[in-house]
Parts: sequence; structure tokens; C-alpha cells
Amino acid sequence: MPALALQHVNKVFGHATNEVTVLDDINFEAVSGEVSLVIGPSGSGKSTFLTIAGGIQTPTSGSVMVQGQALDDLSGKDRDALRLNRIGFILQAYNLVPYLTVRDQFTLVDQVKPTGNLDESALRHLLEQLGIAALIDQYPAELSGGQTQRVAIARALYQNPDIVLADEPTAALDSARVKVVGQLLRDLAKAHNKAIVVVTHDLRLQEFADRTYAIMDGQMSLN
Repeated sequence: MPALALQHVNKVFGHATNEVTVLDDINFEAVSGEVSLVIGPSGSGKSTFLTIAGGIQTPTSGSVMVQGQALDDLSGKDRDALRLNRIGFILQAYNLVPYLTVRDQFTLVDQVKPTGNLDESALRHLLEQLGIAALIDQYPAELSGGQTQRVAIARALYQNPDIVLADEPTAALDSARVKVVGQLLRDLAKAHNKAIVVVTHDLRLQEFADRTYAIMDGQMSLN
């Protein structure tokens, strides 16, 4: 059973003559223990695909299954709980709280999700892997774009989710850091049986993927 599956998903915005089809009959599976890459240019539907896969948006038609559970069958409260406990998001906007230090970003996660997060030793190792352990007392405004991105990645992984959904996680990183992040995501998938889904236009990540999908004008194909 796939950890995440989209079946005949369509997403249409607007009405009547103003309708725009952003996703067109999308079929997709992500398997625990694998990294799935979805490659496409800006405007191809990648971000819409990711937010629907994570239950943030609902499709116009079709179904989204998370660990065999149809999101349509869940109440709003249950869907929120599933996202909190099962899915980690790495979003382009980073969404770090500006008045909290890097350390406090993780403390905030503990307040929202008190159990199931990484322990202190595992968090320290993760920060060291990403090269941000020395930034623990810095505020977001004191970080570079690449540092901010790596903190956002660490915060998503700190929740120890079964499924990781990443939107352009390497956009602000140089090639050396791309390899670090790509290898980290691959190691997480293999060693901890996570389903990792990355939407990106960064072809440097292909070497870390188990399967690669292409998305163009809202249509997806398996490469």
C-alpha cells in the first residue's frame, strides 16, 4: 500500500469562461522508503499538486489517500490531526516565526505537537548534518536565505513525520548544500522508511530520487 496516492485528481480554479485547469487527471503514488521527485517549471502545477497531496487544498474531483485513508472521509479536525502527526511540510515560504530564535522554532513545534518529535540528540545530529548547529540562538532576520531554508527543512523533519512533502527545498542552496539535503532526504527515506516527495525544477536532485515524475501544464507522467 502506498503511503500517499492521488487518484484521478483534477483542480480547476475560476468559473465558466474564466475556468483554469491547474491539475488534469493526476495519478501519483509515493512509497515508504523512497524519494519521489516531481519536476516541472514554474506555473506547471507543482505547488498546487503538493498542497492537495498534503490536504491543505481539496481537489475539484478525484481522491487523495494517506496511508490508505481517504482524506475526503475525514472531518476537518481529523484531517488537521493527520497533517500534524503524519505529514511534514517544507514550503517555499519557510514560515519561520520572526521573533523566535532557531532553538525556539523547535520549542514551538513541541507546544503544538507534544509527542513523537525527535529527541535532543537526534535534533542535534540533524542540525549538524545541515550545517546550522551554530545558528541555534539566531533569529530568522539574522540568517541568509540558504540558512533559513535549512532551518525550515530541520523544523519539518523534527516532527518525525511518515511523509515529507517538500516544495523547492534547494532553491536557495549552492551545489554542495544541494548534495547534503538530497542525501539527507534519501537517508531518511531508506533508514527510517519515510515517503519523501519533492517538487522542484532543480535537476541536481535527480541522483537522489528513486522515481521521477514530470509535470507540465497540469499533466503528470512517470519518467
